[in-house]
Amino acid sequence: MTEPAPVEVVNPGGASPFVLLCEHASNHVPARYGALGLPEAELGRHIAWDIGAAALARRLSALLDAPLLLSAVSRLVIDLNRPPGVPTSIPERSEDTPIPGNLGLAPEERAAREAAWFHPFHDAVTALLDRRAAAGAPAIVVGVHSFTPRFQGVDRPWHAGVLFAAAEGFGRALAAAIGSDPALVVGENEPYRIEPGLHDYTVPVHGDSRGIDAALIEVRQDLLGDPAGIEDWALRLASALGGAAGRRV
Repeated sequence: MTEPAPVEVVNPGGASPFVLLCEHASNHVPARYGALGLPEAELGRHIAWDIGAAALARRLSALLDAPLLLSAVSRLVIDLNRPPGVPTSIPERSEDTPIPGNLGLAPEERAAREAAWFHPFHDAVTALLDRRAAAGAPAIVVGVHSFTPRFQGVDRPWHAGVLFAAAEGFGRALAAAIGSDPALVVGENEPYRIEPGLHDYTVPVHGDSRGIDAALIEVRQDLLGDPAGIEDWALRLASALGGAAGRRV
């Protein structure tokens, strides 16, 4: 069986200033890893990918005319939004689930996964942003994610969240734009927060270190469970992103 390329690039020449990333787009585990010792049902859970995020990101790309880069491997093989070498990069446990195929990995295996999946994805992001910088074209990095309605027995009240670090102005404007609907609860740095060097890679490396705006959007998974939900949130986020960046979408 032929393995997919480590990164899928959609609409690389899109005219939008937004560069969309979906680091947890896939729950694919290459055959050589033997499903990491997990039953198939576990690979359908959030521990393996961000459910609904890829479909949402593709629709956003079309609405915004934005380039989009999607991962092609499960976050359980290697997490593309974690710095290499940290415990959550290749997790031995995710939430309360042990990952047998990740236990006691040799440094050579960790390096091989980084070379096969992590570096090609982020090299592609870097190359795209470098081309934009060389052309004097604006770039705003936006990661598209989803989160579970309930975590470790606690219900999460947010419909969506915006995670940001240095780009505080953009992040707060984006959260406010999404939350302009009074029916929605939108968190700033909820249900997670950016932790450079520990739990985050995209925003610190591709955004903050370049001095360009960058944020992650998190949408609750139960809101992305069907095509109507995907369309609703894609339209809402396209409008909010345009407003936050001071542009009309």
